[in-house]
This record gives sequence, C-alpha cells and structure tokens, in this order.
Amino acid sequence: MKIVEAHGLGLRTRRGWVYRDVDLTAEAGELHVVTGPPGSGRTSLLLALAGRFPHNEGTLRTRGPAALGQVAGVHEPDPALTVAEHIQERLLLLGPVPRRRRQLVPVAAVRARRAYRRDAFAAAIAGAGFTDVPLDPDVRGRDLTPQQRQVLGLVLATLSGPSLIVADDVDAGSDAPERAWLWEALARLADQGYAVVASARAVEPGARAVEHRLGDPSLPVRPDLSIPAPAAPARTVAVPAQAVPTDAADPDATADPDATADPGATADPDATADPDATTAAGPDLTGEPDGTAKDAAAEPDPARAGDPAGDPATPDIVDPEVNR
Repeated sequence: MKIVEAHGLGLRTRRGWVYRDVDLTAEAGELHVVTGPPGSGRTSLLLALAGRFPHNEGTLRTRGPAALGQVAGVHEPDPALTVAEHIQERLLLLGPVPRRRRQLVPVAAVRARRAYRRDAFAAAIAGAGFTDVPLDPDVRGRDLTPQQRQVLGLVLATLSGPSLIVADDVDAGSDAPERAWLWEALARLADQGYAVVASARAVEPGARAVEHRLGDPSLPVRPDLSIPAPAAPARTVAVPAQAVPTDAADPDATADPDATADPGATADPDATADPDATTAAGPDLTGEPDGTAKDAAAEPDPARAGDPAGDPATPDIVDPEVNR
C-alpha cells in the first residue's frame, strides 16, 4: 500500500528554490533515505512529506497520519524532562486509542497507551523494538547523546500509531557502531509495517534503504533548461606610451658637438655681437619650431660644394695633363 506519493514536488520562495523536482513513492514496510549537500532542502522536504511544511510545486498524496522523529529545531527532547517523563507526557497527550481506530493502530502502540500508568517506558521501548538500546529512563533530555536523541524521537513517533515516520539527520554526531545500530533500528520499524523516510549525509554501506539524492536547488535539473554560458575571458588593452616632448627626445638638440666644441663661436666678437649669427647658431629663442636653426646650419651651400678651400668666387682649375 502506497503511503506517500510525491511527483515533481518543490517549494519556491522569494529567495529561490528550497527543494525542487522531487519524485518519491514510499509504501508500507519500506525505508527511504534522502541525501544531498547542505542547503539542498532535506529537512524541508521531510516536513512537507509529513504535512508540516508547505509546497507550491508538484503533487503530494499521503495515506494515514505521519509522525516526526528527531528533527533539530522542530521536534527535539525537552532539556528538563527525563526519558520516562517524555514517554508519559506523550501518552497522556495522545490518550487512549479510540475503539474505531484500534484496527488501524499497531498493537504495540495500543498496549503502550494502556500501560502508561504502570510501566510506560518498558512498554514503549518494547513496542518500538528497541530493547537492546542503552537508553536510561532517568537521563534528562539535555544529557542525551545524538544516538539516544534519535532513538527517543523514534520511540515517541511510534506511540501515535502512524503510517509514516520521518527522522532528520540520523547519522549526525554518531560514530560508526552507533550509525550501524541506527540503520538497523530504522529497518526494524519498516519491518513492523511503517513507511520510514529519513535524511542523512550518506547511506551506510549494507543498509536496506532506497536512496533519493537531492542536488543543489539553484541549478537547473530539467533538460529543457539551458545552462548559462561561461563568462567571456578578460581582454587586455594595450595602453600607448606617453608622448615625449621633441626637445627632450632630440639627441641633436642636446648632444651637438659643433655647438659646444667650436671655440670660434665664443671667441669671435663679431659673432657675438651679430644678432643674425646668434639666431643661426644659438638656441631657438624666437619661437620657431624645433630644428629650424639646426637645419639651416646643416644645409649645404651649393656654391661651396665643389670648393675645397671654401672660396665661392674661385672656379675649379682643371689640369689638362691630369685628365689625360
């Protein structure tokens, strides 16, 4: 008999998906385990299957009542009550099983309710099938180990005679032997006819459980959803070097040997007194573009090109004997 049927189950809030696209069908006598990374919505999904949390995507059908085991922050032992007091309080709240429901409630739960005044602890432990667990009835809730908290939660869940039992993080804070015992205890509950759905970080090797793996709800899981394209690589833009002024970069303007080593340019009084000579040979003081005076001084005179003596009025003398 199918106890839970979930198809495309999901919950979306303003902050995004809590869980999404969950398909889970649990029948009586089956153990199902929900695993996934932190933030995948395991606890919210378990509460939704038990009817304690909403969902706004997909469909959910349940048959019979559901009970919560240990769920951190939602269903935990009272720190001030002992284990025996937790059981007595739960039995008092539940009251006797109505006659019309006795055929729907496990016999062990009916016996525990009838015996709550005499020895409720022993009856509840025996009804859950946990007689081999080291659970002291006088230990208070604040002193329970993680394993004992899980066991107490499962015992309290069986007292109401539910069809579905859910437990969260059954392997948290336990060592290897304790985890092995807890997985065996969950299998015992399933063998008694309960549909058990638990959450864990991973399924213990050898456990008889159907695993449902939840992924990151923020990532697309349907094939019709496209995966975002990878970001384009960063481009490197070359910055041009800062332009250097012509006066500073011109080696001729600063390293002209003729302008500094010619003794005649400083010893000739006529050259010093002549403003035209100063303008031609000295630095550019009139605002002309750089290189004008240098080009004028360096430009060859066509009249002096062929005269080795430097006299423009004397023509070249050609010796007819040499030309023969």
